Amino acid sequence: MTSSLSDDGIEAMRAVMREPGRTLLATDFDGVLSPIVDDPQTATALPAAITALGRAAQCLGQVAVITGRPARQAVELGGLDHARGLDELIVLGQYGVERWDAATGEYQVPPEPRAIADVEAALPTVLAQAGHPQARIEHKGRALAVHTRTLDDADAAFEALRGPVTALADEHGLKVEPGKLVLEIRPSGTDKGDALKALAADARARTVIYAGDDLGDIPAFEAVRELRAAGLNALSIYSLSSEESAVRSLSDLVVDGPEGFARWLARLADSLDSRANAFAHGG
Repeated sequence: MTSSLSDDGIEAMRAVMREPGRTLLATDFDGVLSPIVDDPQTATALPAAITALGRAAQCLGQVAVITGRPARQAVELGGLDHARGLDELIVLGQYGVERWDAATGEYQVPPEPRAIADVEAALPTVLAQAGHPQARIEHKGRALAVHTRTLDDADAAFEALRGPVTALADEHGLKVEPGKLVLEIRPSGTDKGDALKALAADARARTVIYAGDDLGDIPAFEAVRELRAAGLNALSIYSLSSEESAVRSLSDLVVDGPEGFARWLARLADSLDSRANAFAHGG
């Protein structure tokens, strides 16, 4: 753990222990459950994180993953469709546009907008004109991602491409969501904050916990503050990354990357187990 809980975070954790069944715990996938890797297709969730999440889910009201990835991809990479204890897990993909329910195994995936195909066809020329033709293009169904992580000067390439890629997206009525050395191009509409608030309402949660790691999680961190202002107990957890200044200031707790979050989850599961045992024995 790399920071102490804020006062609001302390109150939220007390509320979790009082009423775990009225708690929503939601997390990002990449950078929180899974370490960031050069090739997003090879990312896998940490077994320790999934095990601890499954244990905690036995006491919590709702557990969810909210990710920019397609829902199906997150489920497959995380092994979430056969993870012990996650029988009621919800995965919201594409920032909340797609949904998978572990309880039914069903996916809800809207069709891909035509503008995505048009932008994908134009991207190689735009990247070449900006001087970075080797930037990797990832097709994500209803979105595209331009990765600079594997380039020689990844940060400089990211900044050089931000303007041209944004201009191309604007031309086609799309938006750009910056992340860790990645520019995601997707339709306007829902974001992780909207997704988190909708989940909280559906679960009738009194306490909300969200864990994220990059710029795409900022709307969810802001939603945590909105929910708190509306009277809920709420806690935001930042999984430490290179985008510290932009995200850390919004968080109630900082953990040391996915490994640190897995340890925090394990401690939460231990505390919930102890509480359940105490009640079972009349404590």
